[in-house]
Amino acid sequence: TGSSDPYCIVKIDHEAIIRTATVWKTLSPFWGEEYEVHLQPSFHSVSIYVMDEDALSRDDVIGKVCITRDMLAEHPKGYSGWMSLSEVDPDEEVQGEIHLQVEVLGSQGGRQRLRCTVLEAR
Repeated sequence: TGSSDPYCIVKIDHEAIIRTATVWKTLSPFWGEEYEVHLQPSFHSVSIYVMDEDALSRDDVIGKVCITRDMLAEHPKGYSGWMSLSEVDPDEEVQGEIHLQVEVLGSQGGRQRLRCTVLEAR
């Protein structure tokens, strides 16, 4: 139909932590959702999967971005910008990007907090 019903899933080290709202019938969704989660000291990466919700079958993965611990260390004041989606299935071609703001906040009781703002995609 030329459009999708996109939503995002945020995973920390392959564990799903957050699911955004679905934005119906669009290729340019706007979420504007902000989340804060506690990070384990040993975490390796934060992945954001952009999904297409399907009522009659399994939801499709449009693509993903992966932010590693090292990438966050390179941006101590946080990262804000567009990131290109990469494929999850090597047989699928992926086009698109997602606009994120990600920052690691000070420790609380020895645990860091991650603030992730999922803004929009195209």
